[in-house]
Amino acid sequence: MAELRSIRTDRAPQAIGPYSQAIVAGNMVFTAGQVPFDPATGQVVEGDIAVQTDRVLENIRAILEAAGTSLAKVVKTTVFLADMNDFAAMNEVYARHFGDHRPARSTVQAARLPKDVGVEIEVIAVRD
Repeated sequence: MAELRSIRTDRAPQAIGPYSQAIVAGNMVFTAGQVPFDPATGQVVEGDIAVQTDRVLENIRAILEAAGTSLAKVVKTTVFLADMNDFAAMNEVYARHFGDHRPARSTVQAARLPKDVGVEIEVIAVRD
């Protein structure tokens, strides 16, 4: 079995429960779901779904970099939206962060997200 290593970086919000920001297993990185917390304050960022999505993806970028990988190595994402009507705005920001890279993705509407945020995203990435 591959050795499991927990990832922790101050450039992303700290886990608020008994979990890790990410786990490295072999050459795979699995992030916890990230919500739009400002890592400097620990508070939810102010703004619409575009602002929230941008913060979430910046947090994920920081976690992936701490794990030795990047958004360009993401193979799968899962996006949880509080309101599917926010899909287009979320998708625009998402596309900007991933550029030409197109990981597999699932997007679902959740009944409620932590701290009543509008978006939560988790990713699976590979490392070289």
